[in-house]
Amino acid sequence: MSEENLICSFCQKSRKDVSKMIVGAQKVTICNECIKLCNEILAEDGVKQTKEDLEQGTLLNPVEIKEYLDQYVIGQDQAKTILSVAVANHYKRTLAPSPDFEIEKSNVLILGPSGAGKTLLAKTISKYLNVPFAIADATTLTEAGYVGDDVENVLVKLYNAAKGDKKLCEKGIIFIDEIDKISRRNESTSITRDVSGEGVQQALLKMVEGTQCRIPPQGGRKHPDAQMIEIDTTNILFIVGGAFTELEKSIKSKESGSIGFGADIKSIDEHRNYLNNVQPDDLIKYGLIPEFTGRFSIVTSVSQLSELQLVQILTKPKNALLKQYAYMFDLDNIKLTITKDAQLEIAKKARQLKTGARALKSILDNLLLPYQFDSVEMKSKGVKELIINSKVVNNKEDVQLIFGKDEKLQKQNT
Repeated sequence: MSEENLICSFCQKSRKDVSKMIVGAQKVTICNECIKLCNEILAEDGVKQTKEDLEQGTLLNPVEIKEYLDQYVIGQDQAKTILSVAVANHYKRTLAPSPDFEIEKSNVLILGPSGAGKTLLAKTISKYLNVPFAIADATTLTEAGYVGDDVENVLVKLYNAAKGDKKLCEKGIIFIDEIDKISRRNESTSITRDVSGEGVQQALLKMVEGTQCRIPPQGGRKHPDAQMIEIDTTNILFIVGGAFTELEKSIKSKESGSIGFGADIKSIDEHRNYLNNVQPDDLIKYGLIPEFTGRFSIVTSVSQLSELQLVQILTKPKNALLKQYAYMFDLDNIKLTITKDAQLEIAKKARQLKTGARALKSILDNLLLPYQFDSVEMKSKGVKELIINSKVVNNKEDVQLIFGKDEKLQKQNT
């Protein structure tokens, strides 16, 4: 049987109707569309099983949580291990409470540079658990009486993510980023936030520890005549993150030099994570109030991504960036090929920008945008493949286009 006459054994589509066809034993065939559907069904079954486990009180396995995180997050093994244990223990506490005593809540504080994976870790955990997830920016939060958002608006976001299901909302996860920006300061001239930053921390205390919060479903400032919903935050897991750049600089300075003639000056290790051994005292000196720091008994950090890890982010995760761009071009029947030397060059550029994995997308957007704009026209002209090498990334050469005519491929530069 010729390739053109192949028919999918599952959906009965012919080879010409699909992009790929895989032939197995006894000429059983399956097309790429059926494979994609099967993967989606398996993924949905996994999510449903996790949800059923939570509803039935089945305890979570930290090893399985970390294995799931490994599929989406490159590196950061220490943070993934600590977060997996923290999440497993949190749901053990809610699903199997002790009859004799109350198990205290353990919230998580993640320190580390921008683009290293703090938000992605929290988001992936919520996806694995299939629980509502809300992200808030601490810089927009203010205490009552100042311009900005009430801290209760964080709960409004979670309530909306749960689609109005109060019980589901009370099992969710809240991630508050830029927590280092609300550290206590001596003075501030801004009218968009409270004077010291301490007020927001005070407002968050009870919510993080566990209390009954009354929130307006639509968010915004409270009004006396507004309908209010009472949310119990006792079983909501709070994960907060921040770059703590000044704290890292302070630790570097303290460990790299000393005062006095003849003192030993140690060199700064650029690859070392200086936030790895941060103690509560360091956070308090930085400006977090002791009561707030005490609510986050689990503290971990993420490291600056290396060039090799940035290359892996491009290709390895299930939702890898290159897979996303390749899919978009594939919709126009154009194959996108980015060579290994080009991937390394993109990683080097991203490393220089010092914004972590976020820089990768920015570089790829700038690189591929002109060809995404012309993709339909290129398809009509018979372009079958785009090849990008390191010289293209450095603007020293044009993208190589491959045209398909009959069964022969002709290479041509733009």
